[in-house]
Amino acid sequence: MERDLFEKAPVPQAYLKLAVPVVLAMVLGVVYNFVDTWFISLTGDSNLVAGVSICSPIFVLSIAMGDIWGLGGSSLISRLLGEHRDEEAGGASAFCLLSAFITGIVFMAVMLLFRDPILVALGANEASMPHASAYYTWIALGTPFIIFQMIPNNQLRTEGLAKLGMWAAMAGSVANMIMDPIFIFDLGMGAAGAALATSLSNVLNCVLYIIIIKKKCHVVTLDVKRAIASAGKVGEVLKIGIPASVTNIMNSLAMLVTNRALEPYGNECIAAMGIAFKINMISLMTLIGFAFGGQPLFGYAFGSKDRDRFKGILKFAYLFEAGLGTVFAIILFFVAPFLVRFFMSDPVVVEAGTSMIRFMQLSSILVGVPLVSTCVCQAVGNASGSLILSLSRQGIAFLAAIYVLSKLFGFNGILLAQPAADFLTGVVAIIIIRDILKKFF
Repeated sequence: MERDLFEKAPVPQAYLKLAVPVVLAMVLGVVYNFVDTWFISLTGDSNLVAGVSICSPIFVLSIAMGDIWGLGGSSLISRLLGEHRDEEAGGASAFCLLSAFITGIVFMAVMLLFRDPILVALGANEASMPHASAYYTWIALGTPFIIFQMIPNNQLRTEGLAKLGMWAAMAGSVANMIMDPIFIFDLGMGAAGAALATSLSNVLNCVLYIIIIKKKCHVVTLDVKRAIASAGKVGEVLKIGIPASVTNIMNSLAMLVTNRALEPYGNECIAAMGIAFKINMISLMTLIGFAFGGQPLFGYAFGSKDRDRFKGILKFAYLFEAGLGTVFAIILFFVAPFLVRFFMSDPVVVEAGTSMIRFMQLSSILVGVPLVSTCVCQAVGNASGSLILSLSRQGIAFLAAIYVLSKLFGFNGILLAQPAADFLTGVVAIIIIRDILKKFF
């Protein structure tokens, strides 16, 4: 346990030491998504690309299930460590790991049982259904591992072991990129091959995380006996974990609603959105990594009641996110058409995808405030603030924005919905953070 990092190191140094490994792992994950989409797009079949894009909400929903125990658990563990209650922190970690495994099994069974109605609800049509079904099935079979790996990925940072977590995540991403062409082309599995590669890479992640926990961790543990003894902490985990998972559930809902809104414009536009979404992940996942990579620092400072350090961390996070988001917006605005053309040369897809990316980059400038604020709410155990922000950005605010703006501006209105939602959520976030600072400090 690196207590000096949490208590004495300069804020920029401590923040970046925890966040940069998270960001690097996420960036490699983005590279994998690039490669994955590129391999799929090499088929030249927009229906296949659309089928895979339609299933994106399911993958995001699996991550949301992991966030219940990953972010909820790491929030509690960070605060307990800040209070020097290490034994309780270990029990909480074991409880979350066991709960995640059980959740994954249940979620897999539900997904497989209701596969066809879920795919219809996601927007699969006659042309895209065969590809969507093939991809969906293998992702469903891999959900126990997708969900489980989210927990150690978050918990290792609470001990200052972010770098080890990064290497494990990177290993899975590299394995995924190696397996993609083998399964998609050499074995002729198409969309199913891409999903199988993803699921197997998450199996590898889980194995590596378990080895790290057994060899390197002093607090995080897999001891089932301690998990059972710590079951009383379930309320503390869920009050933060559920709002945290709502964020990704809202992501799934936002993708579903967007795909539905784009249906009248054809499968080319849905395929373009799938490509644009992957490209936008360059900026979004980096910003998310820097926002949430510092969560253990917020939780520890809160647990130890260090007001000045807490406010210093908050100021640094806001300014860093705003500056980085602006840089991404400028760069991606200009390179958007070249990136889309890298995946597909269809002029309709290129034109639509370029517009989508440029509108998305307005969010890069605005999204830092709600991201950091959500992280703070989770870190300090503010369940109501976390829930409000989780429901807002890609939930209530987004649904209202896409309904109104699509009516007013058609296709461009659909693309403006997320930036508008980010602005509204940012205003709400500032109000919540000001209340937290007054109430707890």
